[in-house]
Amino acid sequence: MKKMFLFIPVLAVLLLLGNPGSAQMQSKSEFPALAASPMEMTYFPVGYPMANIRGTAGTLVARVIYCRPQKKGREIFGKLVPYGQVWRLGANEATELDLYTPVTIAGQKIPEGRYTLYAVPQTDKWTIVLSKQKDIWGAFGYKQSEDILRTDVPVEKLDQPLEAFTMVFEKSANGADLVMAWDDVKTVLPIQTGGM
Repeated sequence: MKKMFLFIPVLAVLLLLGNPGSAQMQSKSEFPALAASPMEMTYFPVGYPMANIRGTAGTLVARVIYCRPQKKGREIFGKLVPYGQVWRLGANEATELDLYTPVTIAGQKIPEGRYTLYAVPQTDKWTIVLSKQKDIWGAFGYKQSEDILRTDVPVEKLDQPLEAFTMVFEKSANGADLVMAWDDVKTVLPIQTGGM
């Protein structure tokens, strides 16, 4: 009987700790290192997921998924990101724009769906490219034949350099502005919502 009382606590401890064999298998797994350019999401309406939980979100219009490279003392535009070449708008995978409702960009109606966003930076403007391509690494597989929109947006200079590439939506009179900034450069893509 004493053996039985001793066995039950030992069994309980083993069950709580899990199977030692499975712990050994888990410890052999190789997990990826922390990304140098972490992935980020930005929504319009701004803060949509939390506002949705609170019931104050309104209608979800758009989401951008992108990776945030760091400046790290480097010269960005014209060097790391060459002028006149298609850029993935971040690092790693090309940036994706999810539209949950039709919008208008540069006077062109864009249906809801998932798109890839690229940019062609110049000193005074960026050409923003919206592509039907999906799940692309960098801009290596970019095909101009898949473009559904190209529009030029002016470049503004920032007073203080921005260490990490950043994209955010800001509410505007006609919908939202997608603000893109890095180093000492900022540009804005106006997105018109409603009244389609």
